[in-house]
Amino acid sequence: MAMKFDPFRELDRVAGALLESRPGLRLMPMDLYREKDHYVLAADLPGIDPGSVDIDVDGQLLTIRAERTLRSAEGVKWLTRERESGSFLRQLNLGQGVDTEGISARYENGVLSVMIPVIERAKPRKIEIVSGESSVESTAVEAPASDAGRQEAVEA
Repeated sequence: MAMKFDPFRELDRVAGALLESRPGLRLMPMDLYREKDHYVLAADLPGIDPGSVDIDVDGQLLTIRAERTLRSAEGVKWLTRERESGSFLRQLNLGQGVDTEGISARYENGVLSVMIPVIERAKPRKIEIVSGESSVESTAVEAPASDAGRQEAVEA
């Protein structure tokens, strides 16, 4: 197989490898959205062994760690090696209003999906408005309480 040598392309490749390489932790791309009564976090982790994925919650901090190791055969001369190996990390502050005890996860087709349920008191609810002789129903969303005993409602 004949290969053409391009010194500028090789210089660009070396400069890119030196400037862009991060020996530490890598960031995993993710999406986060709310679906009905739970949040869904979808993180791309292609080529990751599901056994190397670690998810933990400490208070309101959700941490996802994963490790990708690439097989290396002896006697192989690499022409190109672009796939990254190493550790991946993502941390999220969950805030108030989520059920940290009910968090679940699954790994399928290179995507880690983490389901984060919303606690009952943070879900939208109906508030009855009483005025004079009649009562009217209104939809309201409960705002997070700044004090443990104080609750505020915001009309929708």
